[in-house]
Amino acid sequence: MTERQVTAELAAWIVNLGDADIPAEVRTEGVRTFVNWLGCAVGGADHETVDAALRAVMPFSGPRDSTVIGRQERLDPLHAALVNGISSHVLDYDDTHLKTIVHPAGPVASALLALAEHRAMSGTDFLTALIVGVEVECRLANCVYPDHYDRGWHITGTAGVFGAAAACGKVLGLDQQKMQWALGLAATQSAGLREMFGTMTKSFHPGSAAQNGLKAALLAEAGYDSSEKAIEALRGWANVTSTKQDYDEVLGELGSRWESALNSYKPFACGIVIHPTIDGCQQIREEIGPERVAEIERVDLKSHPLVLELTGKRTPRTGLEGKFSVFHSAASALLRGDGAPTAFTDEVVNLPEIVDLRDRIHAETDPDMYEASVRILVTFKDGTTLEKFVERAIGSLERPLSNEQLETKFVNQAKLVVGEEIARSLLGEAWKIESADPAAIARASVPGRQEAAE
Repeated sequence: MTERQVTAELAAWIVNLGDADIPAEVRTEGVRTFVNWLGCAVGGADHETVDAALRAVMPFSGPRDSTVIGRQERLDPLHAALVNGISSHVLDYDDTHLKTIVHPAGPVASALLALAEHRAMSGTDFLTALIVGVEVECRLANCVYPDHYDRGWHITGTAGVFGAAAACGKVLGLDQQKMQWALGLAATQSAGLREMFGTMTKSFHPGSAAQNGLKAALLAEAGYDSSEKAIEALRGWANVTSTKQDYDEVLGELGSRWESALNSYKPFACGIVIHPTIDGCQQIREEIGPERVAEIERVDLKSHPLVLELTGKRTPRTGLEGKFSVFHSAASALLRGDGAPTAFTDEVVNLPEIVDLRDRIHAETDPDMYEASVRILVTFKDGTTLEKFVERAIGSLERPLSNEQLETKFVNQAKLVVGEEIARSLLGEAWKIESADPAAIARASVPGRQEAAE
């Protein structure tokens, strides 16, 4: 066990970090992170999962200071953080820190934006806090990955609560002791099980992390104490939830190695390990033409065992289950060229032509293959074959989405909820977050409301 005071050192770094200590390129990636998150939050705002969450919590809301992104309803900040975290993740279209498969922005941005309508903060403060929160979340995920994840913890929920607490504590101006308390309060609320993948509860994890992280910061601000060694103590978070504790991943090169700069953005609205398969199948469709897709007799996929472990649902029945079916995703990409949210609806998952092709898709694992690669072999009815190897999918760090692709992704999903005019206006304001009023951006996401963010 380390002799370093991990919680204390991390808290001190959070508290003492200034805006100018964050390199320009890291701040630029922070803006991209916010743009991507906001588009996903608006895009998921009318999902039935969000409807159900609102029916459950609306009767219990306190003063309704905070916007539910993309909707007319308002909630108190804690419940708004919960619901916005749900909507930003429900399409499985949000950002990914590929080293740990954590989705960093959902817990952090959802908590911060809900707080921004209750406690005024500048765009600069918002962006700094967002970057801090993402950095803390990713570093703690690195500390315990992969054992923590392999045990069945959903790392976005378990590490995300620390990111939300750090970000909110930063803008609240907590001192070091109170920041340690906030991290401790976050640690004791860390939760999320991978068993929930393919259900509404998966998106509850980042929502709950946002709500609990904000709660942790507010409690600490009020003087509510906790263990000051909550991360590294024998019965603290890292030792209880994992057999691996690499504290150099938490504290090493703080301020010079930026995990938040390694964020990536999904081009497809499903589990990240399916992306190479969708990418490859879309390339095949483009090469052979839509007409010849009907002549496919069989498709064989070869990938790392993690792909089937996470996305091996052979017969999905709902859109949410389809997001964790490499078989459905391959069929949809081949037949429709689609990997967007429109590929993962209850209707599309059950289309007869999708089901028919899905049943002719077979998958095997190869532990020697890289997790982000796939080999696809298509056999046609005339006996001819076509092979495609995808080493890294679009959206990976090696093939990142451009700003223009992020904008297309934003508008295409957001316009279905709030209309194209609001979607494009909101996108423009999101790019200017550092000089904007975050609260005004939240309010500008409401459909039918033409008020521009100031």
